[in-house]
Amino acid sequence: MTLIQRSILPASIHGRMLLISALATLVALAVAGMAILGVLQGFVTRGLDQRLDAELSLLATAVRPDGAIDKPRLAQVRAALAAEPGWRWRIASPGGIASSADFPEVEDGPLPPPPPAPIAGRAPPPPVGGPLEGPRAHAPQPGEGHDADGRRVHMRSVSLPSTAGPVTLTAAAPWAMVQKPVRGALLPLLAILAILGAVLGGAALVQLRLGLRPLRRLRADVAAVRDGRAHTVAEDQPEELRPLATELNALLQDNSRTLATARASAANLAHALKTPVAALALELRDDPPRAALVDRLYGTIRHHLARARNAVTERRAAAPLAETIADLLGTVAQLHADRALAFDDTAQINVAVAIERSDLEELLGNLLDNAARHAASRVAIATTAQDGTVRITVSDDGPGIPVADRLRATAPGVRLDERGDGDGFGLAIVRDLAELNGGRLLLDESPGGGLAATVELPRAGGAS
Repeated sequence: MTLIQRSILPASIHGRMLLISALATLVALAVAGMAILGVLQGFVTRGLDQRLDAELSLLATAVRPDGAIDKPRLAQVRAALAAEPGWRWRIASPGGIASSADFPEVEDGPLPPPPPAPIAGRAPPPPVGGPLEGPRAHAPQPGEGHDADGRRVHMRSVSLPSTAGPVTLTAAAPWAMVQKPVRGALLPLLAILAILGAVLGGAALVQLRLGLRPLRRLRADVAAVRDGRAHTVAEDQPEELRPLATELNALLQDNSRTLATARASAANLAHALKTPVAALALELRDDPPRAALVDRLYGTIRHHLARARNAVTERRAAAPLAETIADLLGTVAQLHADRALAFDDTAQINVAVAIERSDLEELLGNLLDNAARHAASRVAIATTAQDGTVRITVSDDGPGIPVADRLRATAPGVRLDERGDGDGFGLAIVRDLAELNGGRLLLDESPGGGLAATVELPRAGGAS
Protein backbone atom coordinates (compact mmCIF):
# COMPACT_ATOMS: atom_id res chain seq x y z
CA MET A 1 0.00 0.00 0.00
CA THR A 2 1.41 3.37 -1.02
CA LEU A 3 1.78 6.42 1.20
CA ILE A 4 -1.15 8.11 -0.56
CA GLN A 5 -3.38 5.11 0.05
CA ARG A 6 -2.40 5.03 3.71
CA SER A 7 -3.21 8.72 4.03
CA ILE A 8 -6.64 8.29 2.42
CA LEU A 9 -7.81 5.21 4.29
CA PRO A 10 -8.99 5.68 7.89
CA ALA A 11 -6.79 4.24 10.61
CA SER A 12 -9.41 1.89 12.12
CA ILE A 13 -10.68 -1.33 10.55
CA HIS A 14 -14.24 -0.10 11.15
CA GLY A 15 -13.54 3.09 9.19
CA ARG A 16 -11.74 1.28 6.37
CA MET A 17 -14.52 -1.26 5.94
CA LEU A 18 -17.14 1.51 5.94
CA LEU A 19 -15.19 3.43 3.31
CA ILE A 20 -14.73 0.35 1.12
CA SER A 21 -18.44 -0.49 1.49
CA ALA A 22 -19.43 3.08 0.60
CA LEU A 23 -17.19 3.11 -2.48
CA ALA A 24 -18.48 -0.29 -3.61
CA THR A 25 -22.08 0.87 -3.13
CA LEU A 26 -21.47 4.06 -5.13
CA VAL A 27 -19.84 2.13 -7.97
CA ALA A 28 -22.65 -0.45 -8.00
CA LEU A 29 -25.32 2.27 -8.02
CA ALA A 30 -23.54 4.15 -10.81
CA VAL A 31 -23.29 1.00 -12.93
CA ALA A 32 -26.92 0.14 -12.16
CA GLY A 33 -28.04 3.68 -13.06
CA MET A 34 -26.18 3.58 -16.39
CA ALA A 35 -27.59 0.14 -17.14
CA ILE A 36 -31.15 1.25 -16.32
CA LEU A 37 -30.78 4.37 -18.47
CA GLY A 38 -29.46 2.20 -21.30
CA VAL A 39 -32.38 -0.19 -21.01
CA LEU A 40 -34.84 2.72 -20.83
CA GLN A 41 -33.29 4.38 -23.87
CA GLY A 42 -33.45 1.11 -25.79
CA PHE A 43 -37.10 0.66 -24.81
CA VAL A 44 -37.99 4.21 -25.93
CA THR A 45 -35.99 3.75 -29.16
CA ARG A 46 -37.87 0.54 -29.97
CA GLY A 47 -41.16 2.35 -29.45
CA LEU A 48 -40.00 5.14 -31.76
CA ASP A 49 -38.93 2.56 -34.35
CA GLN A 50 -42.40 1.03 -34.27
CA ARG A 51 -43.97 4.44 -34.96
CA LEU A 52 -41.53 5.10 -37.80
CA ASP A 53 -42.26 1.63 -39.23
CA ALA A 54 -45.96 2.54 -39.14
CA GLU A 55 -45.15 5.64 -41.20
CA LEU A 56 -43.20 3.52 -43.65
CA SER A 57 -46.29 1.33 -44.02
CA LEU A 58 -48.34 4.44 -44.86
CA LEU A 59 -45.72 5.57 -47.37
CA ALA A 60 -45.76 2.11 -48.97
CA THR A 61 -49.46 2.57 -49.77
CA ALA A 62 -48.53 5.59 -51.92
CA VAL A 63 -46.18 3.57 -54.19
CA ARG A 64 -47.62 1.85 -57.28
CA PRO A 65 -46.47 -1.56 -58.55
CA ASP A 66 -44.43 0.07 -61.30
CA GLY A 67 -42.55 2.19 -58.75
CA ALA A 68 -44.41 5.44 -59.51
CA ILE A 69 -45.65 7.62 -56.65
CA ASP A 70 -49.42 7.67 -56.20
CA LYS A 71 -49.82 11.40 -55.53
CA PRO A 72 -53.55 11.34 -54.63
CA ARG A 73 -52.86 8.60 -52.08
CA LEU A 74 -49.83 10.51 -50.80
CA ALA A 75 -52.02 13.57 -50.28
CA GLN A 76 -54.38 11.48 -48.21
CA VAL A 77 -51.66 10.16 -45.86
CA ARG A 78 -49.63 13.38 -45.74
CA ALA A 79 -51.57 14.68 -42.72
CA ALA A 80 -50.89 11.51 -40.77
CA LEU A 81 -47.22 11.64 -41.70
CA ALA A 82 -46.89 15.20 -40.33
CA ALA A 83 -48.74 14.49 -37.07
CA GLU A 84 -45.63 15.22 -34.97
CA PRO A 85 -43.49 18.37 -35.33
CA GLY A 86 -40.05 17.74 -36.72
CA TRP A 87 -40.93 14.39 -38.29
CA ARG A 88 -39.74 13.92 -41.89
CA TRP A 89 -40.28 11.37 -44.69
CA ARG A 90 -39.06 10.64 -48.20
CA ILE A 91 -39.93 8.35 -51.13
CA ALA A 92 -37.13 7.73 -53.64
CA SER A 93 -38.39 5.85 -56.69
CA PRO A 94 -37.01 5.41 -60.26
CA GLY A 95 -39.60 7.90 -61.45
CA GLY A 96 -38.82 10.68 -58.95
CA ILE A 97 -38.51 11.71 -55.29
CA ALA A 98 -41.19 12.98 -52.91
CA SER A 99 -40.31 14.19 -49.45
CA SER A 100 -41.28 16.51 -46.64
CA ALA A 101 -39.52 19.85 -46.28
CA ASP A 102 -35.96 19.93 -44.87
CA PHE A 103 -35.43 16.20 -45.04
CA PRO A 104 -32.24 15.39 -43.01
CA GLU A 105 -29.02 14.26 -44.52
CA VAL A 106 -28.20 10.63 -43.89
CA GLU A 107 -24.98 9.88 -41.97
CA ASP A 108 -22.73 6.95 -42.72
CA GLY A 109 -24.41 3.83 -41.45
CA PRO A 110 -26.28 0.74 -42.57
CA LEU A 111 -28.19 1.25 -45.78
CA PRO A 112 -31.33 -0.69 -46.67
CA PRO A 113 -30.45 -3.82 -48.61
CA PRO A 114 -31.31 -3.89 -52.33
CA PRO A 115 -34.33 -5.87 -53.39
CA PRO A 116 -33.72 -9.39 -54.65
CA ALA A 117 -33.21 -9.73 -58.39
CA PRO A 118 -36.03 -11.49 -60.24
CA ILE A 119 -35.37 -15.10 -61.16
CA ALA A 120 -36.32 -16.41 -64.57
CA GLY A 121 -39.28 -18.70 -64.58
CA ARG A 122 -40.75 -17.26 -61.38
CA ALA A 123 -43.72 -15.02 -60.90
CA PRO A 124 -43.02 -11.28 -60.64
CA PRO A 125 -43.08 -9.70 -57.16
CA PRO A 126 -46.46 -8.74 -55.73
CA PRO A 127 -47.64 -5.20 -56.24
CA VAL A 128 -46.14 -2.50 -54.05
CA GLY A 129 -48.43 -0.96 -51.52
CA GLY A 130 -49.95 -1.96 -48.21
CA PRO A 131 -48.28 -3.02 -45.01
CA LEU A 132 -44.58 -3.87 -44.92
CA GLU A 133 -45.15 -7.60 -44.67
CA GLY A 134 -44.52 -10.62 -46.79
CA PRO A 135 -41.60 -11.56 -48.99
CA ARG A 136 -41.69 -8.40 -51.12
CA ALA A 137 -40.23 -6.06 -48.42
CA HIS A 138 -36.95 -6.20 -46.56
CA ALA A 139 -36.80 -5.42 -42.84
CA PRO A 140 -36.52 -1.67 -42.07
CA GLN A 141 -32.98 -0.54 -41.26
CA PRO A 142 -32.04 2.14 -38.67
CA GLY A 143 -29.96 5.21 -39.45
CA GLU A 144 -28.90 8.57 -38.02
CA GLY A 145 -28.80 12.06 -39.50
CA HIS A 146 -29.10 15.79 -38.81
CA ASP A 147 -31.73 18.30 -39.89
CA ALA A 148 -31.07 21.77 -41.31
CA ASP A 149 -30.51 23.17 -37.80
CA GLY A 150 -27.93 20.53 -36.98
CA ARG A 151 -30.20 18.62 -34.61
CA ARG A 152 -29.86 14.88 -34.48
CA VAL A 153 -32.62 12.73 -35.96
CA HIS A 154 -33.34 9.00 -35.94
CA MET A 155 -34.30 7.28 -39.20
CA ARG A 156 -35.82 4.06 -40.49
CA SER A 157 -35.43 3.03 -44.16
CA VAL A 158 -36.77 0.17 -46.20
CA SER A 159 -36.30 -0.87 -49.84
CA LEU A 160 -39.27 -2.20 -51.81
CA PRO A 161 -39.11 -3.99 -55.21
CA SER A 162 -41.08 -2.75 -58.18
CA THR A 163 -41.20 -3.49 -61.90
CA ALA A 164 -39.20 -0.33 -62.62
CA GLY A 165 -36.60 -0.79 -59.91
CA PRO A 166 -36.18 -0.49 -56.14
CA VAL A 167 -38.13 2.12 -54.18
CA THR A 168 -36.59 3.43 -50.97
CA LEU A 169 -38.86 4.70 -48.19
CA THR A 170 -37.38 6.69 -45.30
CA ALA A 171 -39.02 8.13 -42.17
CA ALA A 172 -37.16 10.28 -39.62
CA ALA A 173 -38.00 11.64 -36.16
CA PRO A 174 -36.09 14.05 -33.89
CA TRP A 175 -33.73 12.37 -31.43
CA ALA A 176 -35.43 14.50 -28.78
CA MET A 177 -38.29 11.98 -28.96
CA VAL A 178 -35.89 9.55 -27.27
CA GLN A 179 -34.13 12.03 -24.98
CA LYS A 180 -37.25 13.66 -23.56
CA PRO A 181 -38.72 10.59 -21.80
CA VAL A 182 -35.25 9.47 -20.73
CA ARG A 183 -34.53 12.86 -19.17
CA GLY A 184 -37.95 12.86 -17.57
CA ALA A 185 -37.16 9.54 -15.91
CA LEU A 186 -33.65 10.61 -14.86
CA LEU A 187 -34.63 12.65 -11.78
CA PRO A 188 -36.93 9.97 -10.28
CA LEU A 189 -34.27 7.38 -11.08
CA LEU A 190 -31.59 9.39 -9.25
CA ALA A 191 -33.92 9.82 -6.28
CA ILE A 192 -34.61 6.09 -6.16
CA LEU A 193 -30.88 5.31 -6.43
CA ALA A 194 -30.12 7.79 -3.63
CA ILE A 195 -32.72 6.15 -1.38
CA LEU A 196 -31.36 2.73 -2.30
CA GLY A 197 -27.80 3.92 -1.54
CA ALA A 198 -28.90 5.22 1.88
CA VAL A 199 -30.63 1.92 2.65
CA LEU A 200 -27.59 -0.08 1.53
CA GLY A 201 -25.27 2.19 3.53
CA GLY A 202 -27.38 1.73 6.66
CA ALA A 203 -27.49 -2.01 6.11
CA ALA A 204 -23.70 -2.09 5.68
CA LEU A 205 -23.24 -0.10 8.90
CA VAL A 206 -25.52 -2.45 10.85
CA GLN A 207 -23.83 -5.49 9.32
CA LEU A 208 -20.41 -4.11 10.15
CA ARG A 209 -21.33 -3.38 13.77
CA LEU A 210 -22.80 -6.85 14.15
CA GLY A 211 -19.80 -8.40 12.41
CA LEU A 212 -17.30 -6.63 14.70
CA ARG A 213 -19.19 -7.49 17.89
CA PRO A 214 -17.19 -10.74 18.40
CA LEU A 215 -13.96 -8.70 18.12
CA ARG A 216 -15.19 -6.34 20.84
CA ARG A 217 -16.00 -9.30 23.06
CA LEU A 218 -12.55 -10.75 22.41
CA ARG A 219 -10.98 -7.40 23.28
CA ALA A 220 -12.94 -7.36 26.55
CA ASP A 221 -11.69 -10.89 27.32
CA VAL A 222 -8.08 -9.82 26.72
CA ALA A 223 -8.60 -6.78 28.97
CA ALA A 224 -9.98 -9.06 31.67
CA VAL A 225 -6.85 -11.22 31.45
CA ARG A 226 -4.61 -8.17 31.64
CA ASP A 227 -6.48 -6.86 34.70
CA GLY A 228 -6.25 -10.21 36.44
CA ARG A 229 -10.00 -10.94 36.30
CA ALA A 230 -9.48 -13.98 34.06
CA HIS A 231 -6.69 -16.35 33.08
CA THR A 232 -7.76 -17.20 29.51
CA VAL A 233 -9.99 -15.82 26.79
CA ALA A 234 -13.17 -17.62 25.79
CA GLU A 235 -12.64 -19.94 22.82
CA ASP A 236 -16.37 -20.02 22.06
CA GLN A 237 -15.87 -17.61 19.17
CA PRO A 238 -17.02 -17.45 15.54
CA GLU A 239 -15.13 -19.74 13.21
CA GLU A 240 -12.91 -16.93 11.91
CA LEU A 241 -11.82 -15.84 15.43
CA ARG A 242 -11.52 -19.25 17.08
CA PRO A 243 -7.91 -19.82 15.89
CA LEU A 244 -6.95 -16.38 17.24
CA ALA A 245 -8.48 -17.15 20.64
CA THR A 246 -6.65 -20.49 20.72
CA GLU A 247 -3.32 -18.81 19.92
CA LEU A 248 -3.92 -16.15 22.59
CA ASN A 249 -4.56 -18.81 25.21
CA ALA A 250 -1.42 -20.67 24.13
CA LEU A 251 0.55 -17.44 24.45
CA LEU A 252 -0.90 -16.81 27.91
CA GLN A 253 0.07 -20.34 28.97
CA ASP A 254 3.61 -19.84 27.68
CA ASN A 255 3.88 -16.55 29.55
CA SER A 256 2.53 -18.20 32.68
CA ARG A 257 5.15 -20.94 32.46
CA THR A 258 7.88 -18.39 31.87
CA LEU A 259 6.71 -16.37 34.85
CA ALA A 260 6.61 -19.52 37.00
CA THR A 261 10.18 -20.32 35.99
CA ALA A 262 11.30 -16.80 36.83
CA ARG A 263 9.56 -16.94 40.21
CA ALA A 264 11.17 -20.29 40.97
CA SER A 265 14.59 -18.84 40.16
CA ALA A 266 13.90 -15.85 42.39
CA ALA A 267 12.74 -18.15 45.15
CA ASN A 268 15.87 -20.24 44.88
CA LEU A 269 18.04 -17.13 45.04
CA ALA A 270 16.07 -15.72 47.96
CA HIS A 271 16.26 -19.03 49.78
CA ALA A 272 20.01 -19.18 49.24
CA LEU A 273 20.41 -15.67 50.69
CA LYS A 274 18.08 -16.18 53.62
CA THR A 275 20.51 -17.95 55.91
CA PRO A 276 23.54 -15.66 55.30
CA VAL A 277 21.38 -12.57 55.82
CA ALA A 278 19.96 -14.01 59.03
CA ALA A 279 23.50 -14.60 60.27
CA LEU A 280 24.49 -11.05 59.28
CA ALA A 281 21.54 -9.71 61.26
CA LEU A 282 22.81 -11.47 64.36
CA GLU A 283 26.26 -10.00 63.87
CA LEU A 284 24.90 -6.44 63.54
CA ARG A 285 22.27 -6.55 66.25
CA ASP A 286 24.34 -4.06 68.31
CA ASP A 287 24.51 -1.58 65.38
CA PRO A 288 20.90 -0.31 65.02
CA PRO A 289 21.30 1.62 61.70
CA ARG A 290 22.93 -1.28 59.90
CA ALA A 291 20.70 -3.79 61.63
CA ALA A 292 17.68 -1.90 60.22
CA LEU A 293 19.08 -2.20 56.70
CA VAL A 294 19.67 -5.91 57.20
CA ASP A 295 16.11 -6.31 58.49
CA ARG A 296 14.86 -4.54 55.40
CA LEU A 297 16.90 -6.87 53.19
CA TYR A 298 15.61 -9.87 55.10
CA GLY A 299 12.03 -8.63 54.66
CA THR A 300 12.56 -8.36 50.90
CA ILE A 301 13.83 -11.93 50.77
CA ARG A 302 10.83 -13.16 52.75
CA HIS A 303 8.54 -11.28 50.39
CA HIS A 304 9.97 -12.99 47.29
CA LEU A 305 9.76 -16.35 48.99
CA ALA A 306 6.09 -15.71 49.74
CA ARG A 307 5.42 -14.67 46.15
CA ALA A 308 7.08 -17.84 44.91
CA ARG A 309 4.91 -19.98 47.18
CA ASN A 310 1.65 -18.32 46.20
CA ALA A 311 -0.08 -18.26 42.85
CA VAL A 312 -0.53 -15.09 40.91
CA THR A 313 -2.98 -12.82 42.71
CA GLU A 314 -6.51 -12.71 41.34
CA ARG A 315 -6.66 -8.89 41.46
CA ARG A 316 -4.20 -6.06 41.47
CA ALA A 317 -2.80 -4.96 44.79
CA ALA A 318 -2.90 -1.33 45.95
CA ALA A 319 0.16 0.33 47.45
CA PRO A 320 -0.07 3.73 49.23
CA LEU A 321 2.26 6.03 47.34
CA ALA A 322 2.95 8.86 49.79
CA GLU A 323 3.62 6.52 52.73
CA THR A 324 5.97 4.35 50.67
CA ILE A 325 7.91 7.39 49.45
CA ALA A 326 8.29 8.75 52.99
CA ASP A 327 9.72 5.44 54.25
CA LEU A 328 12.13 5.15 51.31
CA LEU A 329 13.38 8.74 51.61
CA GLY A 330 14.37 8.11 55.24
CA THR A 331 16.34 5.02 54.29
CA VAL A 332 18.07 6.61 51.28
CA ALA A 333 18.93 9.70 53.32
CA GLN A 334 20.66 7.49 55.93
CA LEU A 335 22.59 5.65 53.20
CA HIS A 336 23.93 8.95 51.80
CA ALA A 337 24.13 10.90 55.04
CA ASP A 338 27.82 11.70 54.46
CA ARG A 339 27.00 13.79 51.34
CA ALA A 340 24.50 16.23 52.89
CA LEU A 341 22.02 15.89 50.05
CA ALA A 342 18.73 17.78 50.05
CA PHE A 343 15.64 15.62 49.45
CA ASP A 344 12.53 17.40 48.18
CA ASP A 345 9.27 15.47 48.44
CA THR A 346 6.81 18.37 48.67
CA ALA A 347 4.95 17.60 45.41
CA GLN A 348 3.10 14.55 46.62
CA ILE A 349 -0.50 13.34 46.21
CA ASN A 350 -2.40 10.90 48.35
CA VAL A 351 -3.12 8.08 45.89
CA ALA A 352 -2.62 4.34 45.68
CA VAL A 353 -1.06 2.60 42.69
CA ALA A 354 -1.96 -0.82 41.29
CA ILE A 355 1.22 -2.62 42.36
CA GLU A 356 2.29 -4.64 45.37
CA ARG A 357 3.99 -2.49 47.98
CA SER A 358 7.17 -4.54 47.97
CA ASP A 359 7.47 -4.09 44.19
CA LEU A 360 6.82 -0.35 44.59
CA GLU A 361 9.49 -0.13 47.28
CA GLU A 362 12.00 -1.96 45.09
CA LEU A 363 11.14 0.21 42.08
CA LEU A 364 11.31 3.57 43.86
CA GLY A 365 14.22 2.47 46.01
CA ASN A 366 16.32 1.87 42.91
CA LEU A 367 15.33 5.24 41.43
CA LEU A 368 16.05 7.19 44.63
CA ASP A 369 19.35 5.42 45.27
CA ASN A 370 20.43 5.99 41.66
CA ALA A 371 19.51 9.69 41.87
CA ALA A 372 21.30 10.11 45.22
CA ARG A 373 24.50 8.48 43.96
CA HIS A 374 24.71 10.86 40.97
CA ALA A 375 23.21 14.05 42.44
CA ALA A 376 25.43 17.04 43.17
CA SER A 377 23.30 18.47 45.96
CA ARG A 378 19.60 17.78 45.48
CA VAL A 379 17.11 14.93 44.80
CA ALA A 380 13.44 15.64 44.16
CA ILE A 381 10.45 13.33 43.83
CA ALA A 382 7.06 14.48 42.54
CA THR A 383 3.82 12.65 41.77
CA THR A 384 0.82 13.50 39.60
CA ALA A 385 -2.31 11.58 38.60
CA GLN A 386 -4.39 11.90 35.43
CA ASP A 387 -6.84 9.62 33.59
CA GLY A 388 -6.16 6.60 35.80
CA THR A 389 -2.36 6.89 35.50
CA VAL A 390 0.04 7.97 38.24
CA ARG A 391 3.33 9.58 37.22
CA ILE A 392 6.24 9.42 39.68
CA THR A 393 9.27 11.54 38.72
CA VAL A 394 12.61 11.30 40.51
CA SER A 395 15.09 13.98 39.39
CA ASP A 396 18.57 15.06 40.43
CA ASP A 397 21.08 17.79 39.59
CA GLY A 398 23.87 15.45 38.54
CA PRO A 399 25.51 14.96 35.14
CA GLY A 400 22.44 13.21 33.66
CA ILE A 401 22.47 10.75 30.76
CA PRO A 402 22.94 11.81 27.10
CA VAL A 403 19.96 11.17 24.84
CA ALA A 404 21.90 8.64 22.78
CA ASP A 405 22.67 6.53 25.89
CA ARG A 406 19.26 6.57 27.60
CA LEU A 407 17.95 3.44 25.91
CA ARG A 408 21.17 1.56 26.65
CA ALA A 409 21.03 2.70 30.29
CA THR A 410 18.00 0.46 30.94
CA ALA A 411 19.74 -2.68 29.67
CA PRO A 412 20.65 -5.15 32.46
CA GLY A 413 24.26 -4.91 33.66
CA VAL A 414 25.09 -1.73 31.69
CA ARG A 415 26.94 0.96 33.70
CA LEU A 416 27.46 4.31 32.02
CA ASP A 417 29.38 5.64 35.02
CA GLU A 418 32.11 3.29 36.27
CA ARG A 419 32.53 5.23 39.49
CA GLY A 420 30.96 3.89 42.66
CA ASP A 421 29.76 0.41 43.47
CA GLY A 422 26.66 0.16 41.28
CA ASP A 423 25.96 -3.09 39.47
CA GLY A 424 24.14 -1.68 36.42
CA PHE A 425 20.85 -3.42 37.20
CA GLY A 426 18.96 -0.56 38.91
CA LEU A 427 17.22 1.05 35.91
CA ALA A 428 16.68 -2.34 34.26
CA ILE A 429 14.86 -3.57 37.39
CA VAL A 430 12.77 -0.40 37.45
CA ARG A 431 11.82 -0.81 33.80
CA ASP A 432 10.90 -4.50 34.23
CA LEU A 433 8.81 -3.89 37.35
CA ALA A 434 6.98 -1.00 35.72
CA GLU A 435 6.16 -2.98 32.57
CA LEU A 436 5.11 -6.08 34.53
CA ASN A 437 2.56 -3.91 36.36
CA GLY A 438 1.17 -2.20 33.28
CA GLY A 439 3.39 0.89 33.30
CA ARG A 440 6.57 2.19 31.73
CA LEU A 441 9.83 4.03 32.48
CA LEU A 442 10.74 7.32 30.79
CA LEU A 443 14.14 9.02 30.99
CA ASP A 444 14.47 12.74 30.39
CA GLU A 445 16.51 15.74 31.44
CA SER A 446 15.61 17.46 34.71
CA PRO A 447 15.31 21.24 35.04
CA GLY A 448 18.57 21.24 37.02
CA GLY A 449 20.44 19.53 34.17
CA GLY A 450 20.51 16.05 35.70
CA LEU A 451 18.38 13.00 35.03
CA ALA A 452 14.60 12.94 35.42
CA ALA A 453 13.32 9.35 35.64
CA THR A 454 9.54 9.07 35.35
CA VAL A 455 7.58 5.92 36.09
CA GLU A 456 3.96 5.66 34.93
CA LEU A 457 1.80 3.16 36.82
CA PRO A 458 -1.94 2.47 36.75
CA ARG A 459 -3.89 3.98 39.60
CA ALA A 460 -5.53 1.52 41.95
CA GLY A 461 -9.32 1.38 41.68
CA GLY A 462 -11.13 3.20 44.48
CA ALA A 463 -8.00 4.97 45.70
CA SER A 464 -8.49 8.41 47.14
